[in-house]
Amino acid sequence: MNACDLAATFGTANPRLVAQTAVAEIWRVEQADGTPAALKRWHRPEMGNEGGGIALAEAVAGQGMVQVLARGENSVLMEWLEGPPLGDLVRSGDDEAATIALAATAHRLHGVRLSRPVQLSSLRRWYRALFELRFTAEARPLTRSLMREAATLALKLLESQTTQRPLHGDLHHDNIHRTARGDIAFDAKGLLGDPAFEYANAFRNPVGAEALMRHPATIRARADIFATTCGVPRQRLLQWAATKCALSIAWRAEGRLTRDRELDLLAQLLRMARDG
Repeated sequence: MNACDLAATFGTANPRLVAQTAVAEIWRVEQADGTPAALKRWHRPEMGNEGGGIALAEAVAGQGMVQVLARGENSVLMEWLEGPPLGDLVRSGDDEAATIALAATAHRLHGVRLSRPVQLSSLRRWYRALFELRFTAEARPLTRSLMREAATLALKLLESQTTQRPLHGDLHHDNIHRTARGDIAFDAKGLLGDPAFEYANAFRNPVGAEALMRHPATIRARADIFATTCGVPRQRLLQWAATKCALSIAWRAEGRLTRDRELDLLAQLLRMARDG
């Protein structure tokens, strides 16, 4: 089905492609009253690991998260988020303001009473790729050591979860837009687990601020702000950050790891997690 036909099935028109990724395409479309909306279609017949995120967004009903207007098997119509991402604040030099806004968004989402029950993937299942990772013969001893340390730490964190709640699961600066109705998150994965995990991916974002996110002062400042907001010890936040970095490395390796561009960041996060 072409874009025009797909748009028509949702009662919209004039699709304009605005993003294309390895898993989906997104168009800006016009609703019957002329209001813009975002139309997303996955390449596969289903939504894959983002299906839980769409279900969570429906249950959140627009409270700090993008509103779902309609959905199909592998497509969804959502409100159009007009406004810049929080990542622009970081890239323009105000990481503190962006971090405070991200923390506030997460705190708001965690306080929402869901309008319906939703089935969400557990964090333990989410981390499976890290636990099943293997190494090629060319992988350096340090690479193996770092990833094994992260896997051991992840298991410790999973086994020590005392509170589990619905999570966005991929909350970072470029997944929050500053709109007329406030800071709004989108592209949720929809997970169930430790609320402290929610902040983990922010430590390795946004794109375009790679040097900044690796600086110990930035990592400490972000951890302090998140700890104050969510009431979780800074060390646990840094531990989740390190294991999420390792998980992303494992995903990119697709089962067998030789090297990765974020191994230096992983080493830094593990070092700071040990120190607390």
